[in-house]
Amino acid sequence: MSEHRRKTQQPQGGGRAAARRAAQQSTGRRAAPSRGVTNESPSGSYGDESPYGGRAAARRAAQRGSGSRRAAEGGGAGQGGGGGRRRGGGGDGYEGPGRGRGRGSQRPVKKRFIDYPRAGKYGARRWVPSWKLVSSLCIGFLGLLLGVAGLAYGMVGTPDVKAAAKAENNVYYWANGKQMIATGGETNRQIIDYSQIPAAMRNAVISAENKSFDTDSGIDPMGIARAFYNMAKGGQTQGGSTITQQYVKNSRLSQEQTLSRKFEELFITIKVGKTESKRKIMAGYLNISYYGRGASGLQAAARTYYGKDATDLDPSECAFLATLLKGATYFDPAGAPEISSEATPEKNLARATKRWTWILDEEVKDGRMTQAERAKYTTFPMPNKPRPDAQLGGQMGYLVDLAKANFLNNNTRGITAEKLAQGGYEIHTTFDKKKVEKLNAAVKKVYDKKIDPKARPGTDTHVQFGGASVDPRTGAIAAIYGGQDATTHYTNNADTTGAQVGSTFKPFVLAAAMEYGKRDPSGPEDQDASRRTKVSPKSIYNADDRLKIKKYNGEIWTDENGKEWLQANDGHKSEGNITLREAMRVSANSPYVQLGMDVGTDKVKDVAIAAGLRDDKYMADATVPSFSIGTSQPSAIRMAGAYGTFATSGMQHDPYSVTEVKRRGRVVYQHKKVSKRAFENSIADNVTDVLKNVVEHGTGTPAKLPGRDVAGKTGTTDDNKSAWFVGYTPQLSTAISMYRLDDNEKHKNRKFEKMYGTGGEKTIHGASFPAQIWHDYMADALEGEDVKLFQKPEPWGETVYGGGAPSPKPTIEPSETASTMPSTTPSKTPSSPTPNPSDSCRPWDRNCQNSSGGNNGGNNGGNNGGNNGGNNGGNSVIGGGGGSPTPTDGTTPPDTSSGGGGNGHGNGNGGFFGGSTG
Repeated sequence: MSEHRRKTQQPQGGGRAAARRAAQQSTGRRAAPSRGVTNESPSGSYGDESPYGGRAAARRAAQRGSGSRRAAEGGGAGQGGGGGRRRGGGGDGYEGPGRGRGRGSQRPVKKRFIDYPRAGKYGARRWVPSWKLVSSLCIGFLGLLLGVAGLAYGMVGTPDVKAAAKAENNVYYWANGKQMIATGGETNRQIIDYSQIPAAMRNAVISAENKSFDTDSGIDPMGIARAFYNMAKGGQTQGGSTITQQYVKNSRLSQEQTLSRKFEELFITIKVGKTESKRKIMAGYLNISYYGRGASGLQAAARTYYGKDATDLDPSECAFLATLLKGATYFDPAGAPEISSEATPEKNLARATKRWTWILDEEVKDGRMTQAERAKYTTFPMPNKPRPDAQLGGQMGYLVDLAKANFLNNNTRGITAEKLAQGGYEIHTTFDKKKVEKLNAAVKKVYDKKIDPKARPGTDTHVQFGGASVDPRTGAIAAIYGGQDATTHYTNNADTTGAQVGSTFKPFVLAAAMEYGKRDPSGPEDQDASRRTKVSPKSIYNADDRLKIKKYNGEIWTDENGKEWLQANDGHKSEGNITLREAMRVSANSPYVQLGMDVGTDKVKDVAIAAGLRDDKYMADATVPSFSIGTSQPSAIRMAGAYGTFATSGMQHDPYSVTEVKRRGRVVYQHKKVSKRAFENSIADNVTDVLKNVVEHGTGTPAKLPGRDVAGKTGTTDDNKSAWFVGYTPQLSTAISMYRLDDNEKHKNRKFEKMYGTGGEKTIHGASFPAQIWHDYMADALEGEDVKLFQKPEPWGETVYGGGAPSPKPTIEPSETASTMPSTTPSKTPSSPTPNPSDSCRPWDRNCQNSSGGNNGGNNGGNNGGNNGGNNGGNSVIGGGGGSPTPTDGTTPPDTSSGGGGNGHGNGNGGFFGGSTG
């Protein structure tokens, strides 16, 4: 057999190794022997190969060429044999792995220091980092982190705790920039030694805040994890911060929530934990912490809440004071409703009791209290009632509390009550010192002169007044009256008290009727403007006492028990069919209750909110008819602000008491004026004109200010339980309230008492004491200021008829050509003139058409013109008390109006309704 036909020797071994060796052999069928090879047997090219020798041998074999089916004849063999490409080989003896035919020769790859992307790898494996690279990166990152941490630890310094923890005063300023009061800060802090801190207090704080305090290094990773876990379960938790962390945080001047401050705080905590003793840290923490009620430090807290020194506190009292460290605003049983609606006394007491119990139980679990001692404390240790600083007496405490709440509720920098209590803030308020003093003097004058608890203990005890005065052009609160003394009466009467506003709510009903209109009785309940008729102050409604109130579609309204609503008027007076303007003047209830049903009480609510009232728990149920006559309980501040919206022709401004707050000379809060259009100026100006008539000729005459435009409304509630007067000039809007409670703040749910006989008066109503106070205050407050007039109202809406008031039928009018002589034959030209609300006569009353002064008589207290020059007010439906218009059956009803003394000053321009002479 020829040499080139010799069968190749089978390699030793089988399996994968054999397959690889076989693949490494030449695939050429008749490859020429390599040139230049001497002293070798023929098997040098085709003979046996050594057995497989592991990975190294495989790599070497892979470097040999595998030869194409038709190797090039002149391919240089070199050391590696004839690898070559598909056609032709050659090369320098360094070749690629030789996978089949198409692999050319490659040079060896030189590896880099950072082997990424990885050399010698292909496809996805080229981008997968090796374990060596990953390990190196992790070690390098940790080393860098430790280096930075070490550098930061070395650079950061321990703060001067004593200087940082020394609280400062907060300074309040009047609107003119002069200092009002400096309060807070070091006046209620006493530093005590560790030995003066009861062991029970230390144990309570450790069990509640940081169980590992005695052993940790200042940072407790497990505590942080535990806090997150318990928070996820919704149970009580320790804080994630250790006592050392809180000590460091509270001792620093900067309280800004920034990443750099948090980072710095972390390293300060570690350093403090290593350099300071646990005794010093615990004493510093308890001496620095804020406990509420202006008390900074344990000693001040013990004196404030229990009237004793810290050394005399028992374990139960200590557990309660430890509770306050979680946030006095929400755990002080006295509550802080002026700051948050969730911080009521009831809710705070429940939270404090629950946490107090939990802390005592935790002490037992931690072995810091025996079960026998724990069994002694079953009753919550109720602290003393707050005792404000003496300098916060009179109105000052109310002013400070109001400004503080305004700032805390509106700042966007996260400044809390605790941070504010640390002091250093300059708070610039809107309060006008002169007006505050004038308002206080006006209330005191009435109180001293009329209210005598000793002489009339059954009627004059616990009588309260509240008041607020707001600039309608900006919403700035110029003055408030919160009570006789903030150190004895803690509720701010200028804020929400629960006193219903009564008829002072009616202007919002009139504004809603003008804004949205009376619904079409044949249409759906929710009608768009196209089906509604815009109401005018000239519109006529029935003002009878015990009037049956109807739904907008004419159905009698009944309550859930099927009982019909019969609306009563004050004094049970029936006024007949009168205009809404006149109904406002005499404060008749039935027309406005029915008007609210015709328009929709939901629309009335919308207008009240647009004017400035809040949609909160003090806004009454708007689904019942009585909503329209003031069952809501807004504050005097809100009522003054809402009436101010009418004074500014419909532009609304929220009341506010703080203009700017600074700390360290840097502004941290600034009020931004926001003006909103509540309703069209014509609506607001017409409402103002109606309320101006109330003061000039109606129930609000005690509030007249000679020479000034004044608009306002009286308000009295059922059973004489509260009385209001709210009024305004173009420059100032003021609300005054009066009510009487069952006792002097001994019960949580106090009831409003009837005021029959209070102050020696048979009944109390808005025109009595509230209007008197309003007058006296406004006269002094506006002294020296320019006299400004209200905008003249433009005509608005149509004359509609509601509440049972029948629409007049067309009648025969006189001829268009005026005659100087009386005509015995009426004209044949029919016409349907619209009644003029300024007139005093009933529509179509022939006995009144020749009266003089009719146009102005109705607007001036219901005094008719006519033959008596305005003295027959009793005949008027649009002025005066109002009688009933001529029924549709042609009969003449008896005159049921009470009329009113006309002043006889008609202008003689009554036309068909006023006559030609006067």
